Order: sequence, then structure tokens, then C-alpha cells
Amino acid sequence: TIISPILVLIALTCVIIQRNHLLITLLALEAIILGLIIILTIITNLSWLIFVIVILTFGACEASLGLACMTAISRSYGNDHINSLNINKC
Repeated sequence: TIISPILVLIALTCVIIQRNHLLITLLALEAIILGLIIILTIITNLSWLIFVIVILTFGACEASLGLACMTAISRSYGNDHINSLNINKC
């Protein structure tokens, strides 16, 4: 029960510190979502199971959209550095 808040805090720290690469940021955001889902299931004792399933579905959709955007960015710019997104290419 104590591991889930620690997971969320570590992932939030990773988002704040390692914000140069898009892949690391996306993985940390997924860890935050999974940690919050674990906390929610512990608190509610699975009485709101459909709500947990909906949140997991939105998390999966967010992950797939993030990876698709990262793939498009890495193909067009050559890397996943967030700083390279500021360059205007026509």
C-alpha cells in the first residue's frame, strides 16, 4: 500500500528532472497513471471496478497516441529531444 504513492512521486520527479526526452516523459506519465489506479483500487476495494476499467482504457489510449506522436516526431526530426521541436522546418 505504501509502494503506490512512492511510485507516483518517483514518476513525477522523473517528469520534472528528465524532461529532455519525450520517451522518458511518456513512460513516467504512464507510471503516474498506473500508480494512481493502484491507489484507487486499494482505497475503493474494487467497489468501483467499472470506473477503474474506464481509467485504464483512457490510459491505454493516451499511451498509444503518445507513442504515435513520438514516432512521427522522431521520423521527421531524427530524435526525440523536446528542444528540437522548437525548430521551424518548412
